[in-house]
Amino acid sequence: MLIAQQLRKEYDGRAALHGLDLRVDAGEIYALLGANGAGKSTAVNLFMGFVAPTAGRAFIHGLEVRDGGLATKPFVAYIPENVMLYPQLTGVQNLAFFSGLSNKKYRDAELRALLSRAGLQAEAHGQRVGAYSKGMRQKVGIALALAKEAKALFLDEPTSGLDPLASNEFSTLIQGLRSEGVAILMVTHDLFRAKEAADRIGIMREGVLVRELDAADVTPAELEAIYVQAIRPQQPAVV
Repeated sequence: MLIAQQLRKEYDGRAALHGLDLRVDAGEIYALLGANGAGKSTAVNLFMGFVAPTAGRAFIHGLEVRDGGLATKPFVAYIPENVMLYPQLTGVQNLAFFSGLSNKKYRDAELRALLSRAGLQAEAHGQRVGAYSKGMRQKVGIALALAKEAKALFLDEPTSGLDPLASNEFSTLIQGLRSEGVAILMVTHDLFRAKEAADRIGIMREGVLVRELDAADVTPAELEAIYVQAIRPQQPAVV
């Protein structure tokens, strides 16, 4: 569903991403770990068409991402660290507006069903989003992905700032999407959540994917040790 082939991005001659090769299949959650500036968000931005690659290619659902990703837009949904919604509108009204931008039209009862499916309590559906917690806004983001019938979902630090319960609920929600065949690429600093939610984990350092592993093959402690070792700057050889 998601393929990067030698994907590279430079800013002012400095490489933020070096020849990334990556594949995420339908029905798979892939967690991308790394320190700040490792190239994780750059990879997502290239898949989303927010920026153009310096070299290499990205594909979503068999279509190459180019010209701002217009051809791939119907197949993708994006949930950033802070989901931007209209605070003066209710959850239902926000969902109706944003799904309408994707040419999806739903009745009020269908919108409420999508919000419930995304884990948002019924009494919050008609409340203004300005009163929502971060976790509640994230659930509206999930509902938007459901409404759009997205084939690929990109998550950029989705559990940052969430309490443990809300973070656990979010993991359960994206695992439900995985069971429906959605390919999910999640950028996170949360090693525990990556281990619990993802199928595969990639670790990036200075724009390079330096390690890939199956989440089921490591304990949380082992993942932490592998991560710390992987992100340490390489020491020059002593001659």
